[in-house]
Amino acid sequence: MVSTFNKIHSVCRSSHPYPRSEVQRVPVADDKVSWTIDHPEYKPVEFTQPFIHGQVWADEDITPENKSQFKWNTLDEHQVNRVGHNGVYTIDPDSGRPRNPFGRTGLSGRGSLGRWGPNHAADPLVTRWMKNEEGEVVKDPESGKPRLEFLAIQRRVGKMWALPGGMVDKGEQALDTAQRELCEEALNSSEWNLNEDKQQKHLVSELFAKSEPVYKGYIDDARNTDNAWMETVALHAHDPTGSNVAKLNLIAGDDAVDVKWMPVEAKTTLFANHNDLIRIVAHNMDAHWSNEKDLS
Repeated sequence: MVSTFNKIHSVCRSSHPYPRSEVQRVPVADDKVSWTIDHPEYKPVEFTQPFIHGQVWADEDITPENKSQFKWNTLDEHQVNRVGHNGVYTIDPDSGRPRNPFGRTGLSGRGSLGRWGPNHAADPLVTRWMKNEEGEVVKDPESGKPRLEFLAIQRRVGKMWALPGGMVDKGEQALDTAQRELCEEALNSSEWNLNEDKQQKHLVSELFAKSEPVYKGYIDDARNTDNAWMETVALHAHDPTGSNVAKLNLIAGDDAVDVKWMPVEAKTTLFANHNDLIRIVAHNMDAHWSNEKDLS
């Protein structure tokens, strides 16, 4: 279930400046990313967004006085999930801060992430078969494989296309988060009346009743730092006939400014590791991905 793509988090290290700031990361060469490689010259820029401080969903700063209070690699007594999907992460003995399991990023602190260590998200990956005007499943003329479409939203910040998704609330399960985020970002649930709430939630619940996790782990996200990083559970929900998803009232909401069906294919450019996630689904369903051998 845990994939190994982007071991040296190239997206994260190439984010200049850090999102929604003027802060520049210290460059880190590929061969210096791993913590196991000695790098005495490494002096990362320290940065935590000011708006993080005091938020109910965010941790306190780690100090010599409170660092022993954090229960790393476990679900703590406050129902904060500090378990990483990629295994046990290490703690810097001097600062008491968790270390990014994928290595150096050029930035220390939390950036715009609320939690030290893993910040858990869930991504609903909803698919249907692409069909022509006659209602037949479209096949790629070269690969001969059927073509998939997935539900995508355009993010308000940065305007990149992405899977719907968001942070797992304290005490929440990934499946609940995935459904909630789909409703908020792709169906504009905040504007539903009582009838729409009942109907649309029922459709989403039915859709995800047979969903399967296709990935659990680290996400190469531009917000990641040496001490805070994004992890996700991507849940795939496929509608084989397309009849249920056709009843969804697609309206962008919350953190999204647009929503549409997009083709599952290698040339699609998406936020963070989302290309990798749709590639996994294409492979699992033996659907078209690319006609180039190195991308297939």
